[in-house]
Amino acid sequence: MLYTDGSASPNPGPGGFAVIEGGKPVALGGENDSTNIRMEGRALLAALDYLKGDEAEIYTDSEFWINVLTKWAPGWEARGWTKKGGEIKNLELVKEVYAAYQMGQAELIWVRGHVGHQGNELADEWANKARSGARV
Repeated sequence: MLYTDGSASPNPGPGGFAVIEGGKPVALGGENDSTNIRMEGRALLAALDYLKGDEAEIYTDSEFWINVLTKWAPGWEARGWTKKGGEIKNLELVKEVYAAYQMGQAELIWVRGHVGHQGNELADEWANKARSGARV
């Protein structure tokens, strides 16, 4: 069971992400100029890479990324990575996370953020630390 979160402050601005397992960070990273959405995606990618295809539950407060991976990306891919209504933002990241998701056996589970869910709160705390340069 993994928990992920991403953060950018200001948004856009310096960003960080975290992957938590057993109450401890197993992956932290960041970008100098990023967005919350990019960092949430980077967190999921890091979680999927960490799992190396193993079966696991990944808890995230990013309903957006769950929708990207489970609903939207299959259609975008079928249409040559295009969508009605304009460009797919962060397309290279979308492709990378989607490929990792397809190769693995992870189940994505949405949790409401900032309501006291312990794993999500830890992921948020460490994503903020990662934004400031913390690494594992």
